[in-house]
Amino acid sequence: MRYAIVVERTENNYSAYVPDLPGCVATGQTVGEAEDEIREAIEFHIQGMREDGLVIPRPVSIVEYLEVAA
Repeated sequence: MRYAIVVERTENNYSAYVPDLPGCVATGQTVGEAEDEIREAIEFHIQGMREDGLVIPRPVSIVEYLEVAA
């Protein structure tokens, strides 16, 4: 499956989350580190859901960039 992630700059690092997997979050000192950590978090999150007998949400979020006049 392919899940959309959001990576945001915070005051001290980067934070990442998965809109289609509530509660699945990670942080890193760089964007790349945050992406690596969220990848591991997704796998761990889904594994835990399977162990608990929960339905794994299908990825439905859409990511787009919009050009706007500044």
